[in-house]
Amino acid sequence: MTTEVLRKILVAGVAVAALSVAACHKKPVDTAASDAAASDAAMATASDAAAAASDAAAAPASK
Repeated sequence: MTTEVLRKILVAGVAVAALSVAACHKKPVDTAASDAAASDAAMATASDAAAAASDAAAAPASK
């Protein structure tokens, strides 16, 4: 009877530990997707800067 009770307690403890690990486990970061997003953001910023410089060069001087 004692080994049966100890076995049940051990199995219950392992189950609680497994649920705890599963609930608290962080998802891995997809580095390829985040690198692509950063690259797209950098391209958009560079494009905006080039457009602003082009507009400034095309505008007549106010002096």
